[in-house]
Amino acid sequence: MAPPREPLIFHASRPGRGATDQWPREPGGAISIPEGLLRSRPPALPEVSELDAVRHFTRLSQLNFSVDTHFYPLGSCTMKYNPKACNALAMLPAFLARHPLAPESRGQGVLACLHELQGMLGEVTGMQAVALGPMAGAQGEFAGVAMILAHHRARGEFARREIIVPEAAHGTNPATARLCGAVVREIPVGADGDVDLEALRAAVGAGTAGIMLTNPSTLGVFERRILQVAEIVHAAGGLLYYDGANLNAIVGRVRPADMGFDVVHVNLHKTFSTPHGGGGPGAGAIGVAETLAPYLPIPIVGREGERYRWLTERDLPLSIGRLSAFMGNVGVLLRAYVYMRLLGREGLSRVAEHAALNANYLLARLVRAGFEAAYPGRRASHELIVTLRREAREQRVTAMDFAKRLLDYGMHAPTTYFPLLVPECLLIEPTETESKETLDAFVAAMVSIEREAREDPERVRRAPHTLPVRRLDDVRAAKRLDLAWTPDGRTADPPR
Repeated sequence: MAPPREPLIFHASRPGRGATDQWPREPGGAISIPEGLLRSRPPALPEVSELDAVRHFTRLSQLNFSVDTHFYPLGSCTMKYNPKACNALAMLPAFLARHPLAPESRGQGVLACLHELQGMLGEVTGMQAVALGPMAGAQGEFAGVAMILAHHRARGEFARREIIVPEAAHGTNPATARLCGAVVREIPVGADGDVDLEALRAAVGAGTAGIMLTNPSTLGVFERRILQVAEIVHAAGGLLYYDGANLNAIVGRVRPADMGFDVVHVNLHKTFSTPHGGGGPGAGAIGVAETLAPYLPIPIVGREGERYRWLTERDLPLSIGRLSAFMGNVGVLLRAYVYMRLLGREGLSRVAEHAALNANYLLARLVRAGFEAAYPGRRASHELIVTLRREAREQRVTAMDFAKRLLDYGMHAPTTYFPLLVPECLLIEPTETESKETLDAFVAAMVSIEREAREDPERVRRAPHTLPVRRLDDVRAAKRLDLAWTPDGRTADPPR
């Protein structure tokens, strides 16, 4: 029988046990820390052997859900597999050893890769210029709106401060607009999932700076009247911003520039298969049409003959400035560069094709199994939405209950309750990297949970049952988060 898995390493602590090989001692046994900085008593740390510590933290890592270990259909996040070849090549010694303050002459290889990456991202988006500095999608959004506002100010149009945001947009879009000092104007979408054109016409005017949207939208459908949207906004003097979170649906097939967009941010940690999650790393490269090129954030890699160099404020005096230290998250950028080199033009096109194929297969199977599609008259893009409002009404089993129960089946839950305009929403994105067998297993799990919801709904409501952490009180966890261990096991009240 396997030994019990203690949730806290303190439970394995035994007086006098330890691993002293890592102590900071100098030859001869002297402690290298000055006397005045030494503790008067030992810290309250667990007393365990090195083997105990290794086993404890290895077991903890095995409890995590990740793309490498589980199906992870998190809608709008494109949690697809990161090829290990990209990691290996981005970690070549010459890349890792280069200091960010090293002279340009000592980093021509890195600069060449980044310059080519700028060009390739320009190709897939149709944009004229690309900057790699933003370190996340949120920073890419910020850069896009900041450039739109800078463009209008440079033209003396200071009244153009309104950013139009469809109700199906990502939640970060209105937040970004407000952070940049813009005024947000929300417009509805129709029952078919497309932007309400009449509402858009009523919203645009002399104060319009631009519109923020993604295509396909977060409703999992392609905006069919996007050219009309662009015509309306441009006619009013505004610009179009493309949120690149859903670029995986169209990469290599359709370009945002061809839809009429003037600026786009690209989540390299989504579409171009670089590490994603845990608060970082990330990269939100930004591409622009010629109109906005003077305002791009710096630095940008430029080329003069056979030599590469960083373009700075001297080259782009109208730049919105720097958004990150040094040159952005170069390790992630190199992974994206390798990924695009490995796939080439035809491979990138297959990414979108297979992502759409998997999503539509999954949608068809779920509908056939009795689940309700949020937009039954539309085909899926790279993701799909099912609504569990019937299950919530008849069995009092919610989308969150389904999500928690899926963990017991060894699958991470899809995105829940987003977008907000779909009741009891599950936003499911299988990505192109999952096999048919995995998709079939997900459908089987959903069918099994639906049967449980009818026959034993309390079992679903109390899920998960097999994880070390069971169902939490979300409100209490947010208000009284307990992250500290105390010898007596008591939880200290948070400061008032």
